[in-house]
Amino acid sequence: MTGADEPRVTRLSHDRDFDVVLLGATGFTGTLTARHLAEHGPAGLRWAVAGRDPSRLDQLVESLADAPCPPSHWAVVETPEPGDEARTARLEELVQSTAVLVTTVGPYLELGEPVVKACATHGTHYLDLTGEPEFVDRMFDLYDDVARASGARLVHSCGFDSIPHDLGVQFVLEKLAAGGALTEPVTVQGVVRTAGTVSGGTFHSALGAFARQKQARQAADRRRRREPRPPGRIVRVENPRPRRDQDSGLWLVALPTIDPAVVARSARALPAYGTDFTYAHLAGIQRTSTLAKAGLGLGALAVAARIGPLRKLVGSRIPRGSGPSEERRDRGWFTVDFTATSGGRTAKARVSGGDPGYTETSKMLAESALCLVMDDVPDVAGQVTTAVAFGPLLRERLVARGMEFISET
Repeated sequence: MTGADEPRVTRLSHDRDFDVVLLGATGFTGTLTARHLAEHGPAGLRWAVAGRDPSRLDQLVESLADAPCPPSHWAVVETPEPGDEARTARLEELVQSTAVLVTTVGPYLELGEPVVKACATHGTHYLDLTGEPEFVDRMFDLYDDVARASGARLVHSCGFDSIPHDLGVQFVLEKLAAGGALTEPVTVQGVVRTAGTVSGGTFHSALGAFARQKQARQAADRRRRREPRPPGRIVRVENPRPRRDQDSGLWLVALPTIDPAVVARSARALPAYGTDFTYAHLAGIQRTSTLAKAGLGLGALAVAARIGPLRKLVGSRIPRGSGPSEERRDRGWFTVDFTATSGGRTAKARVSGGDPGYTETSKMLAESALCLVMDDVPDVAGQVTTAVAFGPLLRERLVARGMEFISET
């Protein structure tokens, strides 16, 4: 599916200057996202790039000039600080100029709120790559109601966090439900395996999360008190102890990421997940030595994150905006294997792709924006997950771009 194969007229009806604006376009992941839009966007897509360095923006736009769908404009925008009225006005002007605002500017807990606030206030749809639970919970608490009133969709975690897991669960449940309605309790297990490089933004977000565990719990508690639960339906997330899987030979270890929370929110919002739904999100690790090293590494990172000078030193090892070479990215891969059971029935599925941290993440973010602009997405507003906002429509786009969603039953 190339740009020429897609419709020439966007389907999202609006009267703004742009269909999509990409904020943070000159960062490593931002540049990859911009290139995907330029190479695969439909003819007639009105999109722009934004960042804080005019010379780098100029270079980016020039590098994409010969692509099938180059950006039509670039803008210099810096994230406002509290009390900075000039920056706030510039950001709001940018937000009001577009139907969809895509941002790769993180860590989001540090830099993301002004962008979410502006989008929620002005009815602009918002997409990001965050894997920071505290940020997502705080944005729900502050701006979900605002976005519902304005009609804006606030869609977080539109990369490896959490699209393969969120859409993968939706996919395997479709296969399970093919045998009949899901009237019995539903259990889904997702097992993640990866080979790739952690992005600078993800690494710094993880450092911040380890340093703010108390604040994260408080934000989660506030959300639980405010967020409605679906009447007559139960949704659980399991965190089982590490165990060796007899069939695969892998060690299965609960992953402390944002992904299971995202899946649970989709399950609460979508009745198709059944009235009694349980999800377990696990890493599949081949060697016992690797399991031990991973545990030690996470422990050391958690300690370093709580000590200011040490956190700064560790953070300098992987700078924000940095990333691996194309050759190294080409060696990356991921798989997520899902097993769903209900009432004696079982369905299995696999979601897989290339380098998760950069290549596939930028693809997923760009295709999320195009899905929102081009496709007949559900009419929802407020903070929603990718399964709720896009569902099978985004899955179809990703399959067309090389990711695999394969049913094994």
